[in-house]
Amino acid sequence: LFLDRSDAVELPIKFIPQYAGCYHCQILLKSSCDVRVYEIECVVNTDHAEAELEFLTPAYQAVIQDIPISNTSSQDWKLEAILEGQGFYGPPLINVGQGETALYPLMFKPIAEC
Repeated sequence: LFLDRSDAVELPIKFIPQYAGCYHCQILLKSSCDVRVYEIECVVNTDHAEAELEFLTPAYQAVIQDIPISNTSSQDWKLEAILEGQGFYGPPLINVGQGETALYPLMFKPIAEC
């Protein structure tokens, strides 16, 4: 069965999430001869954020900055860290439980004066 555009009915939905996360919803539509259930999943991301850190340490000495990562969503996060730049180290994965804040230990260990 193919419906043309004249048979379509718009169903406007307004969604105002408070936090980042995954939101599930069911919409039940009933008529005298039909019942339909639509399942909707909305994924909400936070705005892209940029930060700048300045490390000051003598050559060959490491300095560690703990970066807080707050999970305000309703599910646990398993995050992968991709570090770029010479002398930076940190764990490749970090888990942050729902409603928790975890610290990501970013280490800078310069191998020369820079």
